[in-house]
Amino acid sequence: MANAAIGYKIREQRKRLGLTQAALAKRLGISASYLNLIEANKRSAGGKLLNRLAAALGLDVDVLSGAAEQRLSDDLRELPMDPVFQHIDLEQNFADEVVARNPDWARLILTLYRAYLDGHQALSALSDRLNRDPWLQASVHRMLTHITTIRSAAEILDDTADLDATRRARFHSMLHSESTRLTEAAQQMVSFFELQNTTNPSAAASEQVDEFIIGQRNYFPELEDAGRQLRQELDRLRQGNIDGALVEFLHSEFGIEIRTSESGADAASFTNQACFDADNRVLTFIANAPPTTRRFQMARIAAKLVFGDTLEQCVNDPRLGTETARRQAARALSSYVAGVALLPYAPFLEDAERCRYDIEILRQKYDAGYEQVCHRLVTLRDPHSEGVPFAFLRVDPAGHVSKRFPLFGFPLPRFGHACPLWTVFNAFQTPGRVVRDLVEFPDEHRFLMIARTVTKRAATFRAQPVMFAVMLACDAIHADRTVYAEGIDLHRENRALPVGPSCRQCERQGCPHRQEPLITSAA
Repeated sequence: MANAAIGYKIREQRKRLGLTQAALAKRLGISASYLNLIEANKRSAGGKLLNRLAAALGLDVDVLSGAAEQRLSDDLRELPMDPVFQHIDLEQNFADEVVARNPDWARLILTLYRAYLDGHQALSALSDRLNRDPWLQASVHRMLTHITTIRSAAEILDDTADLDATRRARFHSMLHSESTRLTEAAQQMVSFFELQNTTNPSAAASEQVDEFIIGQRNYFPELEDAGRQLRQELDRLRQGNIDGALVEFLHSEFGIEIRTSESGADAASFTNQACFDADNRVLTFIANAPPTTRRFQMARIAAKLVFGDTLEQCVNDPRLGTETARRQAARALSSYVAGVALLPYAPFLEDAERCRYDIEILRQKYDAGYEQVCHRLVTLRDPHSEGVPFAFLRVDPAGHVSKRFPLFGFPLPRFGHACPLWTVFNAFQTPGRVVRDLVEFPDEHRFLMIARTVTKRAATFRAQPVMFAVMLACDAIHADRTVYAEGIDLHRENRALPVGPSCRQCERQGCPHRQEPLITSAA
């Protein structure tokens, strides 16, 4: 849908600005005949040419390319993945028509669905707590006991007319004391439910954060500047020793003390193996946190404290409609600044191009984690100096998607599971080794998938290590820029592995791995 509209948008905006084809072509440094082919959708416009076109026409790249509309269409197309819609026969292409005719209606549908997700999630959480939480079960039992006692005392007072004053006073006292205890128990339960309502994560908030970051193409120039400033300050403190510089910077500037917990400490209070007590100015790491994690979390805290105003300005965005969404986005952006400080844009991109995006070489040179390098590769989206455009996906062995960043034309799952043939799932069969595949979707679009497991080491003998699989994917036209395309014939027709987006969206009816019917064939 989006690609077919590019030529039309270029022509309409050019006419709106009063430019001739010859004049616009001269600005772009191309021939008028080539621009004519682009406007007629007979030639594609991508990469640097698309950026120049957007600048010359005064349009955002996503608006010109149709990426924003494509994201809406992709989101709508994935809604039927939810089992609540399984009995509705839907045509997938109708999503494109809805977005093309009225994108605001598409956004309304998605907003309503996200509200449903939040309500359903809250209901499920409360249902689980009511059925399994021992405190709630004891509270309900205690309330029933108080109610039974009150009812018994009230019946005695109502049915027995010849009670003496002493006994009547005792039952009145019992009614008062039991009513007080019942009120206290009810107030405790109300407070419990109010706390659950504020602590349960919002599915809609996560969706808003995704839309916000994707809408920026995961590139924030102001945060790149912030990260560079932080790196310059750290280099000034201790040249070449970034860990010592971070410790010194946090202590000297903010009075923060760095500690390490005892082995086997309660991990519930830690997020990403770190716990920051802002009131007491203490940053504590779990005992098994590796140096790369410690370094990144220190940089993230530094970014949050130094550039709090910049982060607040960034998240003051209409796409982040709730305080929960803005809080989640601010945390993600503080991590973005930390990534810039530890992996500076220009030298990192230069090194990535030189080693052909070999993640192992990059992580050794920058002493960074595998996932940290992958995150940084996805943010190399400066229009004037762009790296290979990558999609990013992180899943656990159960297939739960915990992190995602889509790529135009690459159908990352938002609801439900992805195709089991994707390389990210194969990575679990060979832990610690990089696996790669050239894959082809039913629409004949090809991508190179690169995946590897990442394991968080256990803190004690009895603890189980936590394992994820991380995947990068790029369009096949960029694959030869990476080391991972070596030995793969990118042009051979039958070389690519046939995959799909997910079973319910995949048209490959004869696939032996199919677990669910295609949406349009579901009864």
